[in-house]
Amino acid sequence: MPAIQNIKVAVDAVVFGYDEKQLSVLLIKRGVAPYKDSWALPGGLVRDDESLETAVTRELKEETGVKIDYLEQLYTFGKPNRDPRNRVVSISYFGLVRPNHFKIKADTDAAEAQWFDVNNLPELAFDHQTILNIAKERLKGKLQYQPIGFDLLNKEFPFSDLENLYTTILEQRIDRRNFRKKILSFEIVEETDKIYQQGSGRPAKLFKFNHKKYNQLLKEGFHFEIKIV
Repeated sequence: MPAIQNIKVAVDAVVFGYDEKQLSVLLIKRGVAPYKDSWALPGGLVRDDESLETAVTRELKEETGVKIDYLEQLYTFGKPNRDPRNRVVSISYFGLVRPNHFKIKADTDAAEAQWFDVNNLPELAFDHQTILNIAKERLKGKLQYQPIGFDLLNKEFPFSDLENLYTTILEQRIDRRNFRKKILSFEIVEETDKIYQQGSGRPAKLFKFNHKKYNQLLKEGFHFEIKIV
């Protein structure tokens, strides 16, 4: 007996933002039914003539005005009743950026676009809360084997900024001494001869990211365990 299929393919983008010790996510307010006026992840149907990567980049740009060079595929969601209109299978993607690097602007079927604190979210349409939860866990896990957060820091930064980034994303306090020792042992950050002074606080040395060493370690494969306090 031949299989009966009437399945549509969609993409959804989970774009996390990090700035000033806060992790946020980019959402759009839907301007059309179903879930009109509800908040959701940017996304939509894949056209017949485009790849998944092209589709998610296009939908994100159309609905929010944001263009990101690299989004990583997260997971596929395909429960039969996840969309009340049709049987829709969605391939989700996620990325991590600095919100102040983008000017967001809603368009097409999005009425609004806005950054939200991940700990203070509105109710989300479809199964987008589930998608977001899985993306958060993937992001936390990724920090254990790939220091993805360096592109969220200034070119030169006090080490405390890196510690704060990890603490914010992991949502837990880390063993600062162990963390510093582990990061420096991989030689993926270098101490500069510059000093950072904020207010009346104690001066701190500035560090910079060693891209050459990092790329070398990526090819070889490396893992570091972060101790939680």
